[in-house]
This record gives sequence, C-alpha cells and structure tokens, in this order.
Amino acid sequence: MDTAAYCRDIETYLCRKNDGHLIRVVGPSFEIVSRWAEQGVPLKVAYAGIDRYFERYYRKGPRRRPVKIDFCDADVLDVFDEWRRALGIVSESTDPQSPDTPIPAAQSPPPRGSLPAHLERVLLRLSSSRARGTLGDAFDTLIDRVSAELDEARGRAGGLRGDARHRLIERLAVIDADILQVARASLGADAAAAIGREADADLAAFRTAMPAEAYARAREAAIDRLVRDRCGLPVIRFE
Repeated sequence: MDTAAYCRDIETYLCRKNDGHLIRVVGPSFEIVSRWAEQGVPLKVAYAGIDRYFERYYRKGPRRRPVKIDFCDADVLDVFDEWRRALGIVSESTDPQSPDTPIPAAQSPPPRGSLPAHLERVLLRLSSSRARGTLGDAFDTLIDRVSAELDEARGRAGGLRGDARHRLIERLAVIDADILQVARASLGADAAAAIGREADADLAAFRTAMPAEAYARAREAAIDRLVRDRCGLPVIRFE
C-alpha cells in the first residue's frame, strides 16, 4: 500500500470513530500518518492505537469535539512497539524503508499484574469467546479441560512462591501453545492461506531488513496473533 492510500484508510477509520465527522489528514497530520506508513505500522496496529486513544477519551465523559489524528500519535506508536516486541522484531534500529531514519526503541514491558488476576481474565475471555461461538464445537472439550485446570490454578496462585510459581507459569505457556496449535489446525486451507498472506503484508516493511531465520520466527508469531484474534483466544501464558 502506498502512503497516500494508507493515509486515506486512516482518514476513513478516523471518520467512523468520530461518528461520521470528517477530519482531513492533511498538513502536519499527513506527515504524522506518513511516518507511520514509512515505519511499517500495519493498518490494524494503527487502528488499535486510535481505538486506545478513543477509549481513554470516552472515559473522560461526553465528547465535545471530533478527534484529530495528531492526538492518537503516541498511542499508535505504543501499540506498534508492543506489536514489534510480541513478534520479536524490536531489535531493528532503523526504518527498513529508510536506513538513515531511526525507529524509536521499544519501551520496556509494563510491570506484570498479579497471577490470580491474569488467570481470572483468561477464564472470563475463554467463557466469553465460547458463549459467542467464536471457538466452535471442536474446542468444547479442550476449553473444558483448560478452564478446569486454570480454575484450579487460580485458587492456589496467590500463595505460590519460588519453584511452584515458576512451574505454574511454565505450565501456562504450554497450555497457551497447545490451544494455539489446535486453533491453527482447525483452520481450513483457505483461511490458513489468507492469514499467511495477512502476516506477510504486516511484515512486508521489515522483510528485507531481517535475516531469514528472524523473519520466519516473526511470521510464525504474526500468524499466532492473527489466529488468536480470529478465534477470540486470550493470551494464557503469563509474561
């Protein structure tokens, strides 16, 4: 996607978020959005950053004026940093489209919440996804088993220390990988191919700057994220 098309898509999305009120992406706003495109920010990552700003804006009370894209810049870059970190591409020190232009380094991960609270959120997300039917009948047995195990872990997580806590965290990582494997295996050939193409598109700006092995790892991580989103799966591992 060229920069002009990227900016038009951002403008259209911002219009929807502003309840149909059109705020043009021109002048300084165009420069901000163009920088996102040049740095390789996927559209859906930019949308997530815009959503994050709007969620915070709504919490302040009734809106009084439409939001300009400029206000969303920090949130978009924060989500972009989180996305790169999750895919293992935070080590890139330059924009792959412009080697002389530095990309801001990803910030340190935020402090982790409590393990019991994490398990509570995971169980709620699994229940919600199952109730909406996003997981499908094929997942029922697996979700029952995972939910029972996580519910038991939640009851004792608050009192775990040392090796016992470490073993539980390792177990959560195994469960997360298992449920993702089942989700990926459940995809039809067309859906799997579409997700692969979407992952390639998301990583296109970084491909030439990454070693083949690093790109392959990032692509697998991108596919996992897309499958997780498609199935409404929570992140079960505790990071």
